[in-house]
Amino acid sequence: MSDFLVAALYRFAELADYRELREPLLAVCRDNGVKGSVLLAGEGINGTIAGRDAGIEAVLAHLRADPRINGFDVKFSRAERLPFGRMKVRLKREIVSLGVAEADPLKAVGAYVEPEDWNALISDPDVVLVDTRNAYEVAFGTFRGAVDPKTRSFRAFADWAREAVTLAEKPKVAMFCTGGIRCEKATSLLLELGLPEVYHLKGGILNYLEKVPQEQSLWQGTCFVFDDRIAVDHDLRPTWGKGAPEEAMAILPRDL
Repeated sequence: MSDFLVAALYRFAELADYRELREPLLAVCRDNGVKGSVLLAGEGINGTIAGRDAGIEAVLAHLRADPRINGFDVKFSRAERLPFGRMKVRLKREIVSLGVAEADPLKAVGAYVEPEDWNALISDPDVVLVDTRNAYEVAFGTFRGAVDPKTRSFRAFADWAREAVTLAEKPKVAMFCTGGIRCEKATSLLLELGLPEVYHLKGGILNYLEKVPQEQSLWQGTCFVFDDRIAVDHDLRPTWGKGAPEEAMAILPRDL
């Protein structure tokens, strides 16, 4: 078993006092040898952390003590070395930046689809499948037949969605992202734009790779992650960039 536990988590919740949550969270992470990146905003929490099992559990217990955050979506994987060099807790306007105030997951989101039911949905000829991630992420891997908006940031997705003829070609839209958080906002946006039937993969690609056996999988390639692991394979094992597609590395932003 790899030495370090990696936890990717998020929760949309009303956190009017999010600024006051930063220092206590940073302290418990440092006290337990946990490193990574966490965003706090008035709309919730989003981040990925890594450390020894006991350290990760201590941080998660700290977060669960807040009833507004308790119940957060979390996905685990393992790594033989820490994929982060330090611990950052940043205060932001949004925990995932779409820049559209009307897209509010606390008010409305699309229908969640469990990983075990995802293959059947995206195999439906009445469904248009949309990858909400950025072009460099898609270059590492995606679901068979998915539409690539070719964005370089999630904020650009809103403009694409407003103009995309593709979204009106079929009666149903299914969307996915790495861990589920971008889809929460993306489906909220599509509902605001008037699309009647919108679905998204619960827990994102990471949840799908964990729950769906590789021999049944419709996923192709690896899944890019925003840390030193670069990507994970179908068994959620870090690639550390080994075998990464040249075209993907060529368009990878330098400031990640």
